[in-house]
Amino acid sequence: MRPSEPCRRVPFAPLLLATLAATAPAQEEGAEPEPERGLRIHGEGAFDGYTIFAPLQSDKIYMLDMEGDVVHTWKTDLAPTGAVYLLDDGHLLRSAREEDNPLFRGGGIGGRVEKFDWDGNVVWEFVLADDYQTQHHDIEPMPDGNVLLITWEHRFQEDAVEWGRDPAAVGADGLWPDAVLEIDPDRPAGEEVVWEWHSWDHVIQDFDPQRRNYGSVADHPELIDINGEHRDRPAMTEEERRKQEELERQMRALGYVGGEDDEQDDGDGGVGTGGNRMAGGGDWLHTNSIDYQPEYDLIALSVPSMSEIWVIDHSTTSEQAARHTGGRFGRGGDLLYRWGNPRTYGGGDDGDRRLFYQHDVRWLEGERPGELRVTVFNNGRSRPDGDFSSVDELVLPFDPERGFLREESAPFGPAQPAWSYSDPGSFFSSFISGAHRLPNGNTLICSGAPGRILEVTRDGRIVWEYLNPYGGEVPTSPQGGNTPRTALFRATRIARDHPGLRGRL
Repeated sequence: MRPSEPCRRVPFAPLLLATLAATAPAQEEGAEPEPERGLRIHGEGAFDGYTIFAPLQSDKIYMLDMEGDVVHTWKTDLAPTGAVYLLDDGHLLRSAREEDNPLFRGGGIGGRVEKFDWDGNVVWEFVLADDYQTQHHDIEPMPDGNVLLITWEHRFQEDAVEWGRDPAAVGADGLWPDAVLEIDPDRPAGEEVVWEWHSWDHVIQDFDPQRRNYGSVADHPELIDINGEHRDRPAMTEEERRKQEELERQMRALGYVGGEDDEQDDGDGGVGTGGNRMAGGGDWLHTNSIDYQPEYDLIALSVPSMSEIWVIDHSTTSEQAARHTGGRFGRGGDLLYRWGNPRTYGGGDDGDRRLFYQHDVRWLEGERPGELRVTVFNNGRSRPDGDFSSVDELVLPFDPERGFLREESAPFGPAQPAWSYSDPGSFFSSFISGAHRLPNGNTLICSGAPGRILEVTRDGRIVWEYLNPYGGEVPTSPQGGNTPRTALFRATRIARDHPGLRGRL
């Protein structure tokens, strides 16, 4: 469909349920038909470029032109874990699911990072999947060629309790706190860790005065409450439990949580994650995105179990990152900034919550010198006013000389997003998903569960829309079965003059 043609809209609601039904053996009589997949809108004002995505149930990575036609594919051997990145040298970087993982399991599990050339040949790989640590979810290519990884680290049940974890919230799997590793891929083996940060070095608890790390959570928002994701939570209501079970069923169908025989709810829908309830599973924080800001040497993390985004200082040494002093901002590896759910650090209640199991935090250039902004896909699970997703843009309370600012005893700001896109009733993905700002000021959004990609203007007009028709040849679910094939972790639009495309298209 070209810009001069009228934009034909197919009724959308509800795409998630239609997607889940797409691969069922037969459609029930009277059920709403599956929406037509492929390009749906190409309107005036869309940013001209190519869109790259890797369906969760596919062994291929696709690049589309603006007409929705595939212009290039990369064939791979393993199912994807998170985002894919086209580098300036034309190589493609991504994380993938390592089949032989001895301990860890659940939504977003990876274990392998791969770099492909244009023809799909692996030119570099790094495997981290053992009984202590595994890569999961997102990665981040850095300007110097290094790569940032999110990892799970295993802590035994007894250790977690000794460090102040509520015994009722840790099971036989122990606890899997997250860490960030920086890898230099230029070394032949690809195994040199040149920087690291561990969330376990920055925990606090007010649950048990006889255990380690005891202190006032409210007095130390720079630290992570080891019980923060279920802090002061009442028991689930029956309605909440019903919705939670339905969500887990949907994600299990997508292969994004463990099998029916797993002892824990260990994926995006685990009851100790988005619902902030007590849990026995090991996946404590479930960090699902990472992004790097080079000007101030900062790392942003999306931590959905807390419904927060965090900022840490990358200017530290690894030794300083394990402590509470050092680095450009003098705070070592403590949290410089957090936003979305001040209840997790004793700074507010449910009425102050702004994020609801979010994904894909991204840095933006500010509109004035020294200003920092981010975008985040706010999945919107269990919002007080109903389940719907939004993409939110925040202006962070930051001063280049003083760092991140916060009024004493108040939650971190801002009070509200500077910009937001939502469409309740038509735009909702309870998990996965992402968004990023385009050079023309529009925003490309991936509503992951239904496999929907849309480009919206600042005033909320949809100028490009595409429903992914690909996937299904590599089921990620360990039990197989009738799994939907079109879900996407994320999608990325690159410009036509991207350096990595030079001489290739």
